[in-house]
Amino acid sequence: MASFAKRLHSTLSPTPVPKSTSPPPLKLGILGAAAIAPSAVILPALTHPDVVVYAVAARSLERAQAFAAKWGVERAYGGYEELLDDVEVDLVYNPLPNGLHYEWTMKALMKGKHVLNEKPSANTAEETREMFALAERKGLVLLDAYHYRFHPAVRRVKEIVESGEVGDVRDVGVKMIVSQGLMKHGDIRFDYELGGGAMMDLGCYAMNCIQYMSSSRPTSVTSAKAEAYIPPSAPASYVQNIDRRTTATLALASGATASLDCDLRAPPTFGLIPKMPQFSVVVTGTLGSVELFNHILPTFYHAITVKIRGGHTRVEKAYKGKDGEGKGEEWWSSYRYQMEALVGRVRGREAVVWVGVEDSVETMRWIEEVYEKTGMGVRPRSSWVPPV
Repeated sequence: MASFAKRLHSTLSPTPVPKSTSPPPLKLGILGAAAIAPSAVILPALTHPDVVVYAVAARSLERAQAFAAKWGVERAYGGYEELLDDVEVDLVYNPLPNGLHYEWTMKALMKGKHVLNEKPSANTAEETREMFALAERKGLVLLDAYHYRFHPAVRRVKEIVESGEVGDVRDVGVKMIVSQGLMKHGDIRFDYELGGGAMMDLGCYAMNCIQYMSSSRPTSVTSAKAEAYIPPSAPASYVQNIDRRTTATLALASGATASLDCDLRAPPTFGLIPKMPQFSVVVTGTLGSVELFNHILPTFYHAITVKIRGGHTRVEKAYKGKDGEGKGEEWWSSYRYQMEALVGRVRGREAVVWVGVEDSVETMRWIEEVYEKTGMGVRPRSSWVPPV
């Protein structure tokens, strides 16, 4: 309990470290005063000597100024273009709604900025390909923020799978379920034009994790079912194109199978008892299985359970990487590990873990395939067109 409290305090109230002077730290700008920004970049940057959150832009100057004052950000802009025009900004964080990722990530890259782009990449796989192609042409770093991948607990599970201890992989199952009380009606996750839906929000983690843990790509969606989100007092003309919950099974190139279950508003049990969040990945092999409980926020608590058929069961924890696996502390969040990798890549260093173009494109491709299988169809492509 004491170690949990210490990790929690250090993660949420980190002690800032002195910034480097040679070279000076990278200056990061945030597009949108998003609720995820403090966890994703502001707190991680406080304990990294080579990056500083320098600017924030919002749709109104007043909102940007309020955000900047609260979090100690030097510059505030009343428009995203203004931030991108600031030559001091080296790196841009794009946590805007999914449907705006393509436009503003492309614009940031066009201005010569490196980009940390919130997951999922964009509304479509084609947009994702275009963003990474532009980043490559301009020699810039583009990273989709699948932050969980950078935590030592996830790396440890991957290591166990690759060691052969549980045998050849036969199935990967991922659950991403939150109680209906956490996602309010009117949330942008329920807006079709902005790329809403459970498969886009929670499902992108699941689809990415399936491919990472299996070291294999899907070949087909064998089944998929969506339960539509229906807002209160929805008119008869309401189009049910947003999935509150999606379940799917997939065939993988390796011969294994995979399943996912993602729910943005899981109803209470018996209509009364709120559902507890469920974040887990289970890899089942020919010799046993390994399960990671809470792969999304492992710093707060996680458990790695290895079960060998006819043999032993053990539980591991991995809050910090092994010697030689890069920097890290037990209280570092997955976002802090992600920041370490991102800054290192911008500085020209190899990262212990990385999420590359193929990971991002294939994740979006198979999200689209699941949507097609459910009958809801893919999310709409951005109306913004890059200048010729």
